Amino acid sequence: MTKKTKITLSAKELELVCNKDWILTKHIIIEKVYQLFGTLSSSMQQHILEKGPALPGEAKVSNPKISRGENYKDLPYVMLDYPRYFTKEATLAVRTLFWWGNFFSINLHLSGACKEKAIPALIRNFTLLQNEEYWICVHTDPWQHHFEEDNYLPMEKYTAVEFAAILQREPFVKIAKRISLEQWDDVAGFLDHHFKNMMQLLQTNFPGGETGLLPGIPTTGSGL
Repeated sequence: MTKKTKITLSAKELELVCNKDWILTKHIIIEKVYQLFGTLSSSMQQHILEKGPALPGEAKVSNPKISRGENYKDLPYVMLDYPRYFTKEATLAVRTLFWWGNFFSINLHLSGACKEKAIPALIRNFTLLQNEEYWICVHTDPWQHHFEEDNYLPMEKYTAVEFAAILQREPFVKIAKRISLEQWDDVAGFLDHHFKNMMQLLQTNFPGGETGLLPGIPTTGSGL
């Protein structure tokens, strides 16, 4: 006869499972993140609308999408994608992320023809990217968003020549910034500022009335 395994809880686990207040508070916080991202997305749309033809068509063909999950590295998250142009051939997206227990971040993600078009502007703005303390992705998986050293490294570690080589060599580029959760009151201004910075990088390289780089309907990417 097989002996049954007894499943027990630690004292801390038992305390939490008997306390409904913490999970209700979590729901309230997630709802406030949704409200924050909703306000931010409206501001983002207005900014892109005002810039009009100065931005690539991919930046204007989609609506903001806010979604949530419970298990990015075992922790809840909320993310806002806008602009969001994801195809097998190319990506132009800004992903804003709330990651429970960690940070808010904003990430500019470019691949394919969208990346190639943006390379000259990124190179021209290397000093700005360093001065504003941006980070660059060094991972092979574009859907990772943590800031451990195998995923993001600070731009200050690179020379302009090394940065240009990365842009030319890698199939995608991601430029990111993060802000701690303790700075909650500063988050809205932080995200707005860096979104406009990222759009300026694209605007610099797409003057006049140039239309989209690639045809197609934008779809969401896989994973986070």
